Amino acid sequence: MKNIINEIKKNKIGDFLENILMSKYTTYHVGGEASLIVCPDNASKLIKLIEILRENNIKYKVIGNGSNVVFSDKKYDGVIIKLDSLNQLTIDDTVVTVGAGYNLMKLAYKLSKMGLSGLEFATGIPGSVGGAVFMNAGAYKSDMGYITSSIKVITKDLEIKKIYNKDLNFHYRDSLLQHNLDYICIEANLVLKHALTKDILALIEDRKQKRLLNQPLEFPSAGSVFRNPPNDFAGRLIEESGLKGFQMGGALVSPKHANFIVNYDQATADNIRSLIMHVKKEVKKQHGVDLFVEQEFVNWE
Repeated sequence: MKNIINEIKKNKIGDFLENILMSKYTTYHVGGEASLIVCPDNASKLIKLIEILRENNIKYKVIGNGSNVVFSDKKYDGVIIKLDSLNQLTIDDTVVTVGAGYNLMKLAYKLSKMGLSGLEFATGIPGSVGGAVFMNAGAYKSDMGYITSSIKVITKDLEIKKIYNKDLNFHYRDSLLQHNLDYICIEANLVLKHALTKDILALIEDRKQKRLLNQPLEFPSAGSVFRNPPNDFAGRLIEESGLKGFQMGGALVSPKHANFIVNYDQATADNIRSLIMHVKKEVKKQHGVDLFVEQEFVNWE
């Protein structure tokens, strides 16, 4: 990696860290060591970084807040690219232009306090804007697809391209980006609406209290593990399979909400992955439903 680090310095790509545990950068708090983590200063520096990595045949992975990934415990012999510095924010009446690295919860609270409605659902989703668009993150019968008018991506050919809502194929926890993994979202354009700040904040507070009662926010997790199957709930199927409270190593199916797996007691990445796959297998065996894992397994090959 010395050659790569020299190139990063020479081209003033941005901040970087060597030999860092991914457990520090994932919401599950698991994951082995990454050779290098780089935070490019802007989109042009990101493009330059990818050019450098491709020229040197170095593998890389772009992540947001690490809230929907399960890194293995082994070393990631490549470069993790974090988009934290792509965090510009401009607000023009109800139109919001925001960098993909901006923290989604922070953005949701900021806009809500300004009397802009439409992002209330995101105040409990611990991801980045780019990750939220990728996953079409949502809650309370709303999601990113309802408010995203367009995004900017870096394509496989390292060109910047604008894609409008009608072409983003937003569906339940799905988007065009999941089927075009060479695209890197760098910016989103959101359209909200005016509302009374006190009403928005009251709704957010009410939902927050319900989450505290029904979700295991006291332990590291990555939110919902499985997508809800059509006309059903993954949590119900898991609970009826007798798996609520089931534990493997330090990983636990939450007694509060069966569709959450938590790092209950110094779980390893293998504990978490094994438990996810066990739950998937048992639900299929008992109910004939093949649950879809929302979270991405990285560096397991």
